[in-house]
Amino acid sequence: MQHPVAIIGAGPTGWPPPRTCRAGGLDAVVLERGGAAGAAVSEWGHVRLFSPWAELVDPVAEKLLTEAGWVGPDPTSYPTGADWVAQYLQPLAAALAASTEVEVRYGAEVVGVAKAGRDVMVDAGRDEEPFVVHVAGPQGHQRLLASAVIDASGTWGTPNPLGTDGYPAVGEAEHADRIAYAIPDFTDPATAQRYAGKHVAVAGTGASAQNTLVGLARLSVEDPSTRVSWLVRRPAVGEAFGGGDDDQLAARGALGKHARRVAESGFVTTRTGFRTVAVAADEGGRLRLESADGQVVEAADEVVVVTGFRPDLSFLSEVRLDLDPVLSAPRQLAPLIDPNVHSCGTVYPHGAAELEQPEARFFVAGMKSYGRAPSFLTLTGFEQTRSIVAAIAGDHEAAGRVELVLPETGVCGGSGGFDDAESCQVASAEAEVAAALGSSGGGCCGTAAAAAPQLVELGRSRS
Repeated sequence: MQHPVAIIGAGPTGWPPPRTCRAGGLDAVVLERGGAAGAAVSEWGHVRLFSPWAELVDPVAEKLLTEAGWVGPDPTSYPTGADWVAQYLQPLAAALAASTEVEVRYGAEVVGVAKAGRDVMVDAGRDEEPFVVHVAGPQGHQRLLASAVIDASGTWGTPNPLGTDGYPAVGEAEHADRIAYAIPDFTDPATAQRYAGKHVAVAGTGASAQNTLVGLARLSVEDPSTRVSWLVRRPAVGEAFGGGDDDQLAARGALGKHARRVAESGFVTTRTGFRTVAVAADEGGRLRLESADGQVVEAADEVVVVTGFRPDLSFLSEVRLDLDPVLSAPRQLAPLIDPNVHSCGTVYPHGAAELEQPEARFFVAGMKSYGRAPSFLTLTGFEQTRSIVAAIAGDHEAAGRVELVLPETGVCGGSGGFDDAESCQVASAEAEVAAALGSSGGGCCGTAAAAAPQLVELGRSRS
């Protein structure tokens, strides 16, 4: 092909394709907004993954790394995001750069994608024209021609708001200095000081929320005046704690069991049916949160919003997309991953056929391909990009071949069971939290829960 394949994002899903592209006779250029490979992953570096190393290294990338002298970590151990970057993503970037197999542009933010000389309205000659990728970087605004585009930019930069309507609640923006939209790093002294001894409102019911509860429980051991109001949008907690012992991601099941014990302790007040519509400061300067049904949480010092992420589609307004109206995921993929309509274990491997858009040779991959759905696994991203690159290279037999078996995700629910797409990220909780809480009279954590690591599922690299 005359022009390279443009890959948006140098995260876990974005890096393996260049090597695969070269194997298929294709040139590739990686466009990364951050200053280094895995820049977004580094932002949640304190988070430990649900998946072990064996499921976090792309086979094609592993071959290249091994040729460069890389010795992989223990395949049964669970890395943090920082480990993943330092021990895999950055060595892979260096190996690719040394092999001159791919051009990498850091500090290159994609601000638009279109067909050359044609906006989204124009039909004539559309399929024959290359893509134009608009990039903002150190050299200013540039146009890059590409034969195909793989958008692996993730969802990390666009968290869901506190507001229940999908938009920020009234007053949310005005009080943003006391609202966090990711799992705080409670091991950081400054962060611990920010939350210890405070009344913290935690919004969300997924793994991120669960780990936030566990992290705050640890702070409550050190400062018993720490307390939590857990804001649950559903009318009941229900199955929010996941599959437990039945979860094939054992570490996530252990986290759910641990978090349940924390939530049932006196340290946490659970407010079900709480759909935030307004945030305001009271006379003392603390926060007052109001729910659509009239419930009120008074005198909150801090708010942690862990209600998931959504894809950024703002730079894709001039390419033709066919996205599910609920999830903002490719329409053919959405029924396989929608937690409103499917049960555990029903997501099966998929690739180019489900991910290609009406704009020929434009693919959405990685966490972004799941839109607002919470069940993405890194292994899925590797399989997606293998299939996509095969399709771009014209090997349709390889593109349609399934080469992956996924564990059951444990993200279950019937129609109406989920009110939002929760983040699949959780930070690691230290084992002594459970024992300390148990001895302090909270009675929320037993030693079995304490012994298990609390880890996270993240292909949600959010690159």
